[in-house]
Amino acid sequence: MSATAAFPSLSLIATRLRACGCVFAEDEARLLISAARTPADLAAMVDRRAAGLPLEQVLGWAEFCGLRIAVDPGVFVPRRRTEFLVYQAVTRASQAVQPVAHASDDQTFTPARPLVVVDLCCGSGAVGAALAAAFGRVELHAVELDPAAVRCARRNVAAGATVYEGDLYQPLPASLRGRVDILVANAPYVPTGEVALLPAEARVHEPLLALDGGNDGLSILRRVIAEAPQWLAPGGCLLVEATQRQWPRLAKALTRAGLTPRLATCDELNATAVLGIKPSCNLVGSGPVR
Repeated sequence: MSATAAFPSLSLIATRLRACGCVFAEDEARLLISAARTPADLAAMVDRRAAGLPLEQVLGWAEFCGLRIAVDPGVFVPRRRTEFLVYQAVTRASQAVQPVAHASDDQTFTPARPLVVVDLCCGSGAVGAALAAAFGRVELHAVELDPAAVRCARRNVAAGATVYEGDLYQPLPASLRGRVDILVANAPYVPTGEVALLPAEARVHEPLLALDGGNDGLSILRRVIAEAPQWLAPGGCLLVEATQRQWPRLAKALTRAGLTPRLATCDELNATAVLGIKPSCNLVGSGPVR
């Protein structure tokens, strides 16, 4: 969009956003200006942001793993730390599935066969879309309970992927049992008593079902873990996001389910990924990965 005298200056918009508590006011102002089609459109977007609506919902998209993910108002915004979950999934798959040889050295991972990927609690579909982009050859199935998020996910995932509306594994076809190579679940893991401590952007503008993980934050993750072995292929891997303090309880749940637990952390993103590996896989090593 070319600058015109009709548009407020960046500094004016940034000053208003800063007064409303936006830490990166200048960066946000630039994004809003670039997205606006008319001065009236820009004014409405600034008003919504100043009222506390998440920037991504104002813009209509979020950047995730280099992709532009559509995000409608009321839909959970994909977090930057969740990119670490994607990275871990790509790493595990590249170790467990024979890749196609590349003449170039571009670090692209291309499996010798389409990987079967299931993305539970998919929200906007960001994780599934990122995995499909990373793998290239993928059979992607995504599941989400929130109808608004389902609509977003269907816009974001690649052609040929399927997005189901329903509760965890319930809507998945039985033909997937025992075939899933990568099972990711970015399920809610915030304890009920801590939801009130979340930033207002999350508490007010994102669905509670995407945030509240029950008394200890693990109610949904326990359900995910309990059924995962039925769906994973031999050597398949379950990956979930959590906190380091939840790791011991998740490790016990994974062990009870017959999966080998592993922990991966990233200080830069303040991210924790918990993995559960089904026996007969080619992954080696155990214990924390940093």
